[in-house]
Amino acid sequence: MQREILWSPVDTPGLEHLRLTIGADEIVADGEIITTQFDDRPIRIDYWIQCDAQWRVRQLRVSAEGSEPLAVILTSDGEGRWTDEDGNARSDLDGCIDVDIMATPFTNTLPIRRLKWQPGDSAELHVVYVKLPTLEVVPTPQRYTCLESQPDGGLFRYESVSSGYTNELPVDGEGLVIDYPGIWRRVWPV
Repeated sequence: MQREILWSPVDTPGLEHLRLTIGADEIVADGEIITTQFDDRPIRIDYWIQCDAQWRVRQLRVSAEGSEPLAVILTSDGEGRWTDEDGNARSDLDGCIDVDIMATPFTNTLPIRRLKWQPGDSAELHVVYVKLPTLEVVPTPQRYTCLESQPDGGLFRYESVSSGYTNELPVDGEGLVIDYPGIWRRVWPV
């Protein structure tokens, strides 16, 4: 199965195109973001996330024009152990299963799809957080709470544990964000 999604930032010019391919053994998200969120000039960010059939991230590639380094490539065993592109262990990321790329609503889908949710369920997760446009990678605690869950969609509360930021995210039946209030909105398909 393949899905294509377009999101647009609410307050700035830009667009994100996601091509999501779900196979029997792997899930691949291939995305491109063009945004003016940083430095008030257009910047292009490309990402490629490969997951196993249980939605556990196995490989992450992110590049941002003009950043140093030019790209981040990380590989995971799916159990929370990460290595960089040279095969060096990233012990600072131990315990992180999911990733969160700063400028995309897609990465919220990863824990939403990976975990089995019922209304009222809540989970605190440690995720690999990719800051943009610098591509700095840090572990970050986040909390998700399932507020509503139905076959055609649901509603999740996202919280950044360290900053206190919170938002409620409506998702479709496949866990893809429809609206990230005040930040992103899905423009295709609506």
